[in-house]
Amino acid sequence: MLTITREQARQFILLKQGLIGAYRFVGKEGAYEYVRQAGCIQYDPVDVCGKNAELTLQSRVKGFKKSQLQDLLYKDRKLVDYADKELSIWPIEDWPYFSSYRDRSHELGETFEGLEELKERALSYISENGPVSSDTLPIEGEIFWHSSMHWSGNWDKKSQAARSVLEQLYTDGDLVIHHKKGSRKYYDLAQRHISEDILKADNPCKSEDDFIAWRVLRRIGAIGLLWDKNSTALLGININAEKRKSILERLSSEDKVRSAFVEGFKPLFYYRSEDEELMQQVTSGTADLKPRMSFIAPLDPLMWDKAYIKALWDFQYSWEIYTPVVKRKYGYYTLPILFGDNFVGRIEAIPDRKEGVLSVKGLWWEDGIRQTKKLSASLDRTLKNFAKFNNCNSVEMI
Repeated sequence: MLTITREQARQFILLKQGLIGAYRFVGKEGAYEYVRQAGCIQYDPVDVCGKNAELTLQSRVKGFKKSQLQDLLYKDRKLVDYADKELSIWPIEDWPYFSSYRDRSHELGETFEGLEELKERALSYISENGPVSSDTLPIEGEIFWHSSMHWSGNWDKKSQAARSVLEQLYTDGDLVIHHKKGSRKYYDLAQRHISEDILKADNPCKSEDDFIAWRVLRRIGAIGLLWDKNSTALLGININAEKRKSILERLSSEDKVRSAFVEGFKPLFYYRSEDEELMQQVTSGTADLKPRMSFIAPLDPLMWDKAYIKALWDFQYSWEIYTPVVKRKYGYYTLPILFGDNFVGRIEAIPDRKEGVLSVKGLWWEDGIRQTKKLSASLDRTLKNFAKFNNCNSVEMI
């Protein structure tokens, strides 16, 4: 069996994710291709220096603009907002695979008294009047309901009727998000924006195990090299240790994944068979490892499993957005800094879009990082690009 060093494991992961060497993803088409490779990227509405999905793309897509993601979602309709790893963005071509999600949503929706009547009223109104938000849909009052986007928690939660019925129809697959204004969602009929051949396609997964196997393979593609261990990279998939091992054995027997030992680690690591050539480049020393600097999103696929990052990179990262101010070690929205195949620090950079200035409120280098001219030049270049991404013309160190 293949044995690789920890350094080779890091290099393979970063090459697969397009974070080292020459840019593999360029422009709007590159953004789409990266999302296809990753399977999904997480959506988070907080916008400090770009939303999480936008930050994920800007770190690895050359020339990425926020408008490109909006076009892919709401103009080209090549991507869709929906559940996967929490709330996510993924390729519309994967819609048939999530049939079981939508079926379960329908079943759970039927358990809420009065919801079916509200759904009919909402669909009729949208059919006649076009996209709506919870503020513009003329359904008043409250109902006892809980979002089927999250299948746990208190099912007797009282909520705004208009919002509840829209979210129910959204998870049922009858509605899609037409556009967003800030964090406010506007919904429209799915049939207006998703082609009939996709909407009516049969589910390629014939069983729940098929669906789990497809999703695990997808997450391996997102990470690049995933260990056979309980991992938050598999969050949202109904899987335990026994099921995970059986699924990995199945994928191996079907030659969809291959395994490797990483020196110093007990669990096996798995990568997609289609990435064998990339692995051979790493092990033969022929891979393009030209260093680049990137600011990494808090919920980037690279950061999905923080224990994994700690084990492979010896980099401890905690997203402190929900940490009380007095307990924060770094900042409110601090991004890891990747340079070459190492995490070299973290940065808190906040744009003042009215003034056109990107303010660096905090910059923390990891222990042992030498302040070389090459590092400084890379930081300057990355900050300029990050400022441009945030519609700023200059950078200010505070």
